[in-house]
Amino acid sequence: MSRRALVRRPSPRLADGLLTHIDRVPVDLDLAQRQWEAYVAALQAEGWETIEVPPAPDCPDSVFVEDTVVMYADLAVITRPGADERRAEVTGTEQVLRDLGYRIAHIEAPGTLDGGDVLKHDGTVWVGLGGRTNQAGVDQLAAHLAPLGARVVGVPLTKALHLKSAVTALPDGTVVGWADVVDDPTVWTSFLAVPEEPGSHVVLLDEATVLMSSAAPRTRALYEDRGLRVVAVDVTEFEKLEGCVTCLSVRLRD
Repeated sequence: MSRRALVRRPSPRLADGLLTHIDRVPVDLDLAQRQWEAYVAALQAEGWETIEVPPAPDCPDSVFVEDTVVMYADLAVITRPGADERRAEVTGTEQVLRDLGYRIAHIEAPGTLDGGDVLKHDGTVWVGLGGRTNQAGVDQLAAHLAPLGARVVGVPLTKALHLKSAVTALPDGTVVGWADVVDDPTVWTSFLAVPEEPGSHVVLLDEATVLMSSAAPRTRALYEDRGLRVVAVDVTEFEKLEGCVTCLSVRLRD
């Protein structure tokens, strides 16, 4: 199985990124660039080939490449972001995935869907509803993924920007989240509340390894106690913009 990940360099306008649930604070662009480079290096050190989507300097949020596509097997569902300002971001992602040979589908108006609202595990696809993604977007995604055997489930979302800003899943399928921003933890049969908000965001690198923010040491210890190996990275400048470790890449697994 190939292990490749899409990434995209930060825009020089990063500090102008959209905010929904938090107040704006200054962003250090130089530090953000160094943190992005360290994030990419961490993926590479774990055996992931990184593929850069061409930069989009006029799109402040473009570093959050996860929002531009939902990958499922060999199908790339190009999203239609819920914020008008972000819709130009999808073109570069689509071209890269076409060049790599993936099948392409699209979310069309009136549907909206952000990739950060989509959490996948073992054939189930949960999609956050209430923020950037609407029911028409969920319905279209379900239609695209049904031939691949996926079950799509809408999840209420009112307290966080994206579903994966609130919850992600560990390799064993346990869904982890910071309870204050999870609308309904009973959606999942196995839910683990974590003690720090940045700890609710994990990127699965393999069946025993997760990548997470270094800003959640207590949650890191919790995961290590469960037998996981943790790769921690500093993403403070992206967290100031409601971003997290999941937003900064799209994993491609054939």
